[in-house]
Amino acid sequence: MEVIQSFTIDHTRLKPGIYVSREDKGFTTFDLRITEPNREPAVAPAAMHSMEHLMATWFRNSRVKDDVVYVGPMGCLTGMYVIMTGTYTTSEMRSLTIECLEWILAQDKVPATEPQTCGNCLLHDLPMCQWECRRYLDRLRHDFHCEYTKLQITFEDGMVFADA
Repeated sequence: MEVIQSFTIDHTRLKPGIYVSREDKGFTTFDLRITEPNREPAVAPAAMHSMEHLMATWFRNSRVKDDVVYVGPMGCLTGMYVIMTGTYTTSEMRSLTIECLEWILAQDKVPATEPQTCGNCLLHDLPMCQWECRRYLDRLRHDFHCEYTKLQITFEDGMVFADA
């Protein structure tokens, strides 16, 4: 089996920032890495769920809404994925994400948190979501990272996958 591309990222050296995870089939997948994997706590599930609702709402109503395909959390809860059509750089996504985070910090409620509109309407935490967004915003403004550090993987059959 082929190694999934995201499993070739050295998570021991990955810093919060914005990375291009994939570019294929006309789509760009951005890794909005909010916390430092395996060194900082992951975003709490309720805060991440609120962040998903807020980020998806903002991106799907922004000036780039026609290019937004998906906004959602990573399974490890250390960041969000934003999938876009068209060509966007990490610098452009940084500007968009900063706008989004500033908007989130001005909100007093999370959209679509009723039983009719959300599959887990009790799992939300706006204050903690905003705390995480404030910290991430500060990082994007003052300590921006956008280049992955890749791993070299040797398969059982001796084949080597390296992408640095």
